[in-house]
Amino acid sequence: MSKGTLYGIGVGPGDPELMTVKGARALQRCRHVFVPKARAASESLALKIAKPHLPADSVAHELVFPMTTDRDELTERWNESAGEVAAVIDSGEDACFLTLGDPLLYSTYIYLARALRERMPDVNIITVPGITSVNAAAALTEFPLGEGKENVTIVPTADDTAAVRRAIEQGGTVVLMKIGKRLEAVLDVLEETGTIGRAVFVSRIGMEDQRIETDLASLRNEGPEAGYLSIILVHANTRV
Repeated sequence: MSKGTLYGIGVGPGDPELMTVKGARALQRCRHVFVPKARAASESLALKIAKPHLPADSVAHELVFPMTTDRDELTERWNESAGEVAAVIDSGEDACFLTLGDPLLYSTYIYLARALRERMPDVNIITVPGITSVNAAAALTEFPLGEGKENVTIVPTADDTAAVRRAIEQGGTVVLMKIGKRLEAVLDVLEETGTIGRAVFVSRIGMEDQRIETDLASLRNEGPEAGYLSIILVHANTRV
């Protein structure tokens, strides 16, 4: 019996209409749809975005990937999840794994596909790229991401904001992702480097509560939830 295929599908940043035609067509061929979640009690945002494109007989499999830095715990979860996907593929059926944005940009899919490949070296995996929050935020704010020969630097904001400062000092366009509870610290760096006036903030792109701010000082003293699912684009050069 032939084995199935795993499709890693980027569903885009939030608007179901930003899912690619190729991704929607691949989803229509998959009865088994795997979706990542941070907590067992939470709803999968990727599944909610893809819902208009799901086949009527689809079966959703929720995979919980805890928000932890414990490498051993994460590896265990990735291996367990790979086992669940492998069981479907071994049965001869295709499977889809949904992820926000693009599957290969800071996505859980990277680790899932790697663990599956270790378990099944000959597995057929097809990755369908998705529109990233970076591109969507730029489009919403008419913010050029790259001009001429300028650098474009993507920084996953960490608790230590030194990487943010270094990226800004290099000039070009700086994209700050995974901001979360570190929003205040990031705003501090933008003010200290004189770039807060050349930055835009977008959160929950394509969703009902989407938010766009061009005056980033207005974000001061907000709760940590303000930085969730958000992105900041910065023109780090001295010219506007």
